[in-house]
Amino acid sequence: MFKQRFSKYFQTSLALILSMFLSQSAIAQIDPDPNSPVPVLLAQKDSKRAILIPADRFGGGDPYAFSEDSATPNTEAFLFIRNISLMKGEGANAFRVNVTDQNGRSYRFPVTDLFPVDVKGFEGVYALRIRLSDSLGFWEEPIPLGDVEISVTWRGLASEKLRIGYGATGGEFKRSGETIKYDDKGESEPPTSELVLYRWAGDRMRFLEQAGFGPNQELDWRVRRIGIRAYLAEQFERPYPSPDFPYPDIPLKHTDPDNATLGCGMFTSGTAERRICNRDHYTMYPIQKWFFQEALYGNAQLRHKVAWALSQIWVISGVDTQQSSWMIAYHKKLSENAFGNYRNLMRDITLNPGMGNYLDMARSTRNNPNENFAREILQLFSVGLFMMNPDGTLILDGQGNPIPTYDQNTVNNFTKVFTGWTFCNTGCPNSQPSIVNYKDPMVITNANNHDITSKTLFNYPGAPNPTIPACSGCTGTATITYANNSLEQALDNIFYHPNVAPFVSKLLIQHLVTSDPTPAYVGRVSAVFNNNGFGVRGDMKSVIRAILLDPEARGDIKTDPNFGKLREPVQFVTAIMRTFDVKSANLSGQSDGYVISLTNPSGQNPFYSPTVFNYYPPDYVIPGTSLLGPEFGLMTTGTAVARANAVNTMVYNQIGVGENTPQGTRLDLAEMQALAAQDPTGNTLLDVLNHRMLHGRMSPQMRAIILPAFTAVAASDPLGRARAAIYLVATSSQYQVQR
Repeated sequence: MFKQRFSKYFQTSLALILSMFLSQSAIAQIDPDPNSPVPVLLAQKDSKRAILIPADRFGGGDPYAFSEDSATPNTEAFLFIRNISLMKGEGANAFRVNVTDQNGRSYRFPVTDLFPVDVKGFEGVYALRIRLSDSLGFWEEPIPLGDVEISVTWRGLASEKLRIGYGATGGEFKRSGETIKYDDKGESEPPTSELVLYRWAGDRMRFLEQAGFGPNQELDWRVRRIGIRAYLAEQFERPYPSPDFPYPDIPLKHTDPDNATLGCGMFTSGTAERRICNRDHYTMYPIQKWFFQEALYGNAQLRHKVAWALSQIWVISGVDTQQSSWMIAYHKKLSENAFGNYRNLMRDITLNPGMGNYLDMARSTRNNPNENFAREILQLFSVGLFMMNPDGTLILDGQGNPIPTYDQNTVNNFTKVFTGWTFCNTGCPNSQPSIVNYKDPMVITNANNHDITSKTLFNYPGAPNPTIPACSGCTGTATITYANNSLEQALDNIFYHPNVAPFVSKLLIQHLVTSDPTPAYVGRVSAVFNNNGFGVRGDMKSVIRAILLDPEARGDIKTDPNFGKLREPVQFVTAIMRTFDVKSANLSGQSDGYVISLTNPSGQNPFYSPTVFNYYPPDYVIPGTSLLGPEFGLMTTGTAVARANAVNTMVYNQIGVGENTPQGTRLDLAEMQALAAQDPTGNTLLDVLNHRMLHGRMSPQMRAIILPAFTAVAASDPLGRARAAIYLVATSSQYQVQR
């Protein structure tokens, strides 16, 4: 039965998802929020061509008088836009010019300047200075000469597509689907409005996806009553974990699972008792189960979401983390600091024994130094590989090459700082005989293991502690004091590096809102990271608030086809489950939360990241495109099928009761079944799914495909109709890509 549904409904391949993700036509006719200005690209009179003026020919005056059909590659030229309202400080880096050649390949022209046109009759028109060269550099071949299509995007909103000549004019465009229609002035057809069900509902639902693990009716109503800002303030004060879902209280065990007194060896091999002991202590089962229960039912959604994002930046993994108790202690530090200060997070994670084990700091000594943690705290957790501007763009040298942030000598010196710490196995609250203490911070137990020679650290302008002097003649307690002071000095030296704000800000934006944020968005959040308005650097509450309230994140409809992010498997599953009131297998209670069978085949097994680089790299470029899309690093033909299988399990089946799933998991589709029964045409059901799953942005093309597909199920089977409709929406690219 599933094979029949799969063949009929799923469109078989990754190509569909990618092509829809990249296709502007899929969303071109959706009604934008009239209160959100959409940039309008000025066209030549009675033409589908944009006004284009080579930079050396425009010094002011009527743009129509200077417009040309083409411009020379690798030179600068002007485009003209209207219908924008800029914030203070907002400029060229808030805009992108997306380019498509006649073969369907995408590029991006750099925007180098923006200024208002000071000409009578052109009030509100801005000149956009661009360079006709690909800023992304994905394609080895040059952009083909001839007509290209361009659009301007701003705050997740896209202008209509117009043509310009790239070194020449002419040529035919290959189309993979329906194209945008133009009137005789080159502007797109008026958008339809009947698809938006409730004013502002789209932005509420998008916000709840960004600020948690998916919307549900209760939260939608709550935000509608109190507003987004009040909801954020409420979330910042929520107790965590939620009172109904405390962290699992798992005691530390011996590192040998077979130990008869402190491991699981007291139980006979092969028995249920032994299996359960091993499962609860020597796998990530307890924290996985807890994590999903908190995600599905907890009321501290925002902290849970930010802690999940931080766990994918400051990565440790069950691949090398033996016990669930170790990972729980680690996650507690992430969640405690999620709304705190990034500098405190740096200290707490540096000294956490889980990280000490994973990146070897717990075994790094003066005579046997290990550079793993020193390298990764720089590369992955704070400053990145190359020097950045405050908006996250790379600083280039005179030859146009990125400037490395550090070299091997820098790593060596930080490595010296991080020597000597190890597990606190005596004298700490959780110390026990014959047990390695993974709950209390690491300490220096042997002063001789710390390197007391001088260290040369970052020496950027204004850097604190660029050099840590040697501790000549230090021994014992003096060495330990010196080591602890050196650690704080080194962390300050990293924390105040100018790269930290844009590096961390962009990562958090990618996890919460969109894979490829504009430099302007990164710059605005970076500025808040540097100063929350009260002189405090690294204030996570202010950073999160800035990310979620930014105009690039907000708005009822986003028409930029490159805005958003592929739902990673965990959030793909939780969003569907929360939307449809997930319950236990018998629908009498709550799910037990053990649902990794739905995410693992898609490439994401929570708390088992394959490497320190997370499940996917933040700089992953979607194959065959020039678009940044980290989550697509998990997307293959196989995982695309696995995602459809997960939807099939959720919608048509259940996770049954078993040894690891004491309550099981099942969606409650009673409401959707009733809607299907109420309206035999299927329109009411599809309207509700459009509102709850797609922010009211279902395209007419998608509606025209889905409606007859699920109404082909007999009207006498309303549950079957509801299931088919949900399956089709959930497996569509418009849902899988969170916009």
